[in-house]
Amino acid sequence: MTTEYANTKIDFIYLSEPDMIAAGVTDMAQCVDTMDDMFKLLYSGDYRMAGPNNDSHGAMMMFPDESPFPNMPKNTADRRFMAMPAYLGGSFQTTGVKWYGSNTENRGKGLPRSILTFMLNDTDTGAPLALMSANLLSAHRTGAISGVGARYLAKKDSKVVGILGPGVMARTALSALVVTCPQIDTLKIKGRGQKSLNKFIDWVTAAHPQIDVQIVDELEDLVRGSDIVTYCASSVVGDAATYPIIKKEWLKPGAFMAMPAACNVDDALATSDVRKVLDCTGLYEAWFEESDHKPAHNYVPIIGVKFMDMVDEGALKKEDIEDLAKIISGDAPARQNDDEIIILSVGGLPIEDVAWATVVYRNAIEKGIGVKLNLWDTPVLC
Repeated sequence: MTTEYANTKIDFIYLSEPDMIAAGVTDMAQCVDTMDDMFKLLYSGDYRMAGPNNDSHGAMMMFPDESPFPNMPKNTADRRFMAMPAYLGGSFQTTGVKWYGSNTENRGKGLPRSILTFMLNDTDTGAPLALMSANLLSAHRTGAISGVGARYLAKKDSKVVGILGPGVMARTALSALVVTCPQIDTLKIKGRGQKSLNKFIDWVTAAHPQIDVQIVDELEDLVRGSDIVTYCASSVVGDAATYPIIKKEWLKPGAFMAMPAACNVDDALATSDVRKVLDCTGLYEAWFEESDHKPAHNYVPIIGVKFMDMVDEGALKKEDIEDLAKIISGDAPARQNDDEIIILSVGGLPIEDVAWATVVYRNAIEKGIGVKLNLWDTPVLC
């Protein structure tokens, strides 16, 4: 007996980068609020990511250092492909996957290091809802986490920001920090080359004209006197001793650090009197468990992985590490006084992509943005 269904047609939309901009992907204030909502769902458990503990960063494919096949790429810095799937409940109720290839040599071709796309799906049927250009999506949701962290953990009157690395990550982090700390009026920036510094300063002047920009040559000068510090520079992975360091003696009382890139800390900052906050504890546990070599921080340069190594080595108690989602949900204290030093590790969660992609998709549908594509009217295989 054949069962007939009223409608088996599946259409979805394609959103190019200009479409994404028109749909609001660069609206940092909305992105920060969306990430805030996402953290509350994270704390409640209404989400899923990859891996056996449902908290994995995703599945990565890398190339070998040497290969007998002449056309197979060799392993170089940031040479990889990665898929980052996730489901997010609450008002989102969507599932999606970010897929990207990364190659540092892209920059010599006028391309971003990573080229990203995102597929958003209906959670019930699995049908595609949208295929999106995702470089701006990913950059803004990453930067927004520093802003969300500052909303709860930075001093309310923070004015001076120190940033290492004048790239895309620095742009979105600064924009998010301005959203939640509107008194910011000074930026200290350190970079490797004058060309990238000039490009970044031109952007700051146009996007945030109220901010005075100061170029510094040393990390110590970047950190000293800053209310908020964020390291956004890429580094060669393999030896944590080579990662850019931050020392406690450089920090002013009450400093907040948001670290979305490679970072190391001195022994004074590793003590329990410095608050250590993770954007998702399960993510770091997954990174630690999935690492074939220890210390894991040598291979995953995010500072929260160092904290996992320290717990494993007995140098830090597990209860000394806090969770941002718990703080946002009100079950743990936010900043308690103007003197405590707080460091937030920003690892990047696939559910962040799902959250922001869902909001941008709904904006696009409401505004009639995007190109409609047809998967089928009636499936051949059913």
